[in-house]
Amino acid sequence: MTGTERARPGIVITLLGKPGCHLCDDARAVIERVAGELDVPWEERDITLSEQDTEQYWEQIPVTLINGVQHDFWRVDEGRLRAAIAKLREPA
Repeated sequence: MTGTERARPGIVITLLGKPGCHLCDDARAVIERVAGELDVPWEERDITLSEQDTEQYWEQIPVTLINGVQHDFWRVDEGRLRAAIAKLREPA
């Protein structure tokens, strides 16, 4: 069973970055840790592969999205990321 199959539906973390970005490496480490501990799937998108992503996010990478909504940029605050996921998991 993969992380995606075990995860709660509807929560996905996306890391937007580019090759050679040291801040992206730092963000990836935080996201990997949080996603693994909270059993949330995550993905990474290289903004250099999309003209639109490059135009929109070049000045902000790394950018963290949760369910497609921008959550953070430049740095990932682990506590804030955990809190945002917890809030999404709260019963409606």
